[in-house]
Amino acid sequence: MRIFDLKKVSREGLARIAATVAWEDTDRPEREIYIETDAAYGDDIAPLADAFVTGALVPALHFGERRLKVEGDICPRLKEGLATVMGLMRVWSGGEMRPLELEMPVRRGLLFPRRPARTGFFLSGGIDSLTALRLNRLHYARGHPGAVQDALLVHGFDIGGVMARGMKFHVFERARAHMAPVTADAGVTLIPVYTNIRHLCDDRDLWLNRFFGAVLAAVCHAFAPRLDRVEIAASFDLPNLVPCGSHPMLDPEYGSFDVRIRHRDVELSRIDKLRIVAQWPTAMDNMRVCLANVPDRLNCGRCEKCVRTMTGLVAIGALEDCGAFEEKDVTPEMFDAFRINIRHREPFYEELLEPLAARGRFDLVEAIRRKLDES
Repeated sequence: MRIFDLKKVSREGLARIAATVAWEDTDRPEREIYIETDAAYGDDIAPLADAFVTGALVPALHFGERRLKVEGDICPRLKEGLATVMGLMRVWSGGEMRPLELEMPVRRGLLFPRRPARTGFFLSGGIDSLTALRLNRLHYARGHPGAVQDALLVHGFDIGGVMARGMKFHVFERARAHMAPVTADAGVTLIPVYTNIRHLCDDRDLWLNRFFGAVLAAVCHAFAPRLDRVEIAASFDLPNLVPCGSHPMLDPEYGSFDVRIRHRDVELSRIDKLRIVAQWPTAMDNMRVCLANVPDRLNCGRCEKCVRTMTGLVAIGALEDCGAFEEKDVTPEMFDAFRINIRHREPFYEELLEPLAARGRFDLVEAIRRKLDES
């Protein structure tokens, strides 16, 4: 794979960095990949090789490319980290993903040695990211270099990530509108980001199990003129770690000496996170856990993720106070529409059994046990 024609352009109120990807060992068409943001933040992104190499590595491994060559140099720390990433991918794939050659020089120093310390994080609106923002606000004083100042909301993941489903910019604008009061309450800047890097490979399993953390990291490097550290909320807790596109052994390896990346809150279970978010009324009224992206509601209230989150809120006695869901209770019949043994979700349900039983919700305990037995 070759990555070339790195550039920065402006268009229709947006600032974009882009590069062309050419495949060498698989019959796939050239594609321009990009990361863009509102023009107001145009000075805060740069067309760095670090961003495009990080974003393209996993698809290159997936399709068996023998090398990855890019115009420009990258941080030596990142190059070392990518070697570690390739080793981890080889183990996780049972040897199917074979390390490739990284053909690129390394930089001799920092790109932004005099940049003020500034921390960002990724905000999806889900429980993981809301917990991360809440804890950062509770633990770090304003003015501390670790205090989050920017929240990056990314289009091209669950919204606009799969080409066949369309770009759904109106859904993204709805998500942006609901995150605006959350970030205002937290005192951070909400920055919209748009990328098509996921379109290098639309395979869902690759995206979820190997790829999406790399695209988050690519966005981190794109914002290197502005941010020197970025936090990513954990998807799984320590007892239940599995191969995943974002992982505590993976995310920091995508960092550099210009942009450090932290995978945070891996010690917290999902119900721990629900209890933290339940203490934040603004988040409870605006959380966005649903991936169905239905036209008329922020959260559909019917999909697996909605029902699981609502059940967790029932377990801690908080669903009635959650304005993000129209439903104020969960019934056993809601579990009939889906399986719960997809992507290692069983632990999320198992931890709900005891608190639900303590509240006398044996109907939901029985429904969950039945679904677990089916798996």
